[in-house]
Amino acid sequence: MTDKAALAPELAITRWFNTPAPLTLENLRGRIVILHAFQMLCPGCVAHGTPQAEKLYRLLRGNDDVAVIGLHTVFEHHEAMTPVSLEAFIHEYRLTMPIGVDQAGDGTPIPITMQRYGMRGTPTTIIIDRSGRIRHHGFGQDDDLALGLRIGALLAEPSMKAGITPDDGCDHGACNIPEAAT
Repeated sequence: MTDKAALAPELAITRWFNTPAPLTLENLRGRIVILHAFQMLCPGCVAHGTPQAEKLYRLLRGNDDVAVIGLHTVFEHHEAMTPVSLEAFIHEYRLTMPIGVDQAGDGTPIPITMQRYGMRGTPTTIIIDRSGRIRHHGFGQDDDLALGLRIGALLAEPSMKAGITPDDGCDHGACNIPEAAT
């Protein structure tokens, strides 16, 4: 994406699990955010997507440059996938990553965050860069190695925390190093 791309839409969450305080993308600015959208009755989520996200969370826990967040976004079987059911699912699958429950849609079965991101279903993996822009929007199973390469490439980019921004001499992902004084 270009630097002129719009910021990723804020999450619309009604309840959080595994975090002492609600998370917002605004508060996570400066970090790479991996957003894993899932449904607990989605076979692809249960078999691959959610274990992959949990593994990423555990590998990167304590890394101040990356945040891994689960998003339970229910667009079907609403009666079966309540927060009480989700709490049991989180316990049974030993999920420790922060998980937010997507806010129900206004007069539509599609939840708010799912609508904002134009998700086609679950599992969906969205990677948001340090400046808050979407850099990857994957639907279905993401290959572990490809996902790791995407995250690694973003980690290698200059950090906003270091005060380096595209306006500081960086262009198209590369920064010019000043010539040494002779």
